[in-house]
Amino acid sequence: MKWTVHGERVLYDSEWIRLALTDVEIPGERRFEHHVIRMPAHAAGTLIHDHDLGVLLLWRHRFVTDTWGWEVPAGRVDPGETPVHAAAREAYEETGWKPGPIRYLTTYFPHNGLNDCAFHLFAADGATHVGEPTDPSESERIEWLSVDQVRNEARSGNIRDGLSLTLVLWWLNFGQ
Repeated sequence: MKWTVHGERVLYDSEWIRLALTDVEIPGERRFEHHVIRMPAHAAGTLIHDHDLGVLLLWRHRFVTDTWGWEVPAGRVDPGETPVHAAAREAYEETGWKPGPIRYLTTYFPHNGLNDCAFHLFAADGATHVGEPTDPSESERIEWLSVDQVRNEARSGNIRDGLSLTLVLWWLNFGQ
């Protein structure tokens, strides 16, 4: 059944996030206010695989959860930018490697009961090293891991970021 939206009241708004109370009604049941997080920008990530080098990942710390883990290069889709362009830009900025041909894999909503953020997932075949990352604050280190190492890191819980874990598992199952 489709819920009816009667309106929405913004409680907080910034360029990164908007918190709203949405007046919704479940057909035949009740009407109530539901907290909703609106994301003005979506995110895009790329799994870069090179036959000889492996999979390019970043080892980084996330202060919100105070955790370390492997992540794919990913980030915000800027206004006027396509998701595929954002995926390529973020990969270059965060790693210093320009991804080879990029192909679209899927788009998903990581927490669609509470927010409207969409993650666009891509894979790239190979990459060309251009230089140091233009945004060196993104990671502690950048490494090429073999496909078996990536599987083991996912299995051992060292890929904790939702976008990265979904992309790695999707690619391992459907994208190679």
